[in-house]
Amino acid sequence: MRKAIWILWPAFIVGGLAETLFFTLFDPMDLHLFGEPVGLSRVAVYSIGFFLFWAIAAASSAFTCFLQRAADEINRCPLPVAGRPPGCPKRDDPNAAC
Repeated sequence: MRKAIWILWPAFIVGGLAETLFFTLFDPMDLHLFGEPVGLSRVAVYSIGFFLFWAIAAASSAFTCFLQRAADEINRCPLPVAGRPPGCPKRDDPNAAC
């Protein structure tokens, strides 16, 4: 739950700022999608734009959290020592991370 807050809250703020900057420069009624004008209301375009910017910022924050994992988190075996299959190199190693 803590990582979700670390990801979504900053992404929410960045999404709001990105939407503000984008729609300060571009009018929603002047936007075109695949050569056709967008047939949505201004509020709908603002809402869709905010959620797109929020999703992009959340993906960036999630990727940052993913890259911050320590080596022991990545290499840790998820199984307890007794539950590891025969032939597992970490089964007989008492120093293997559990």
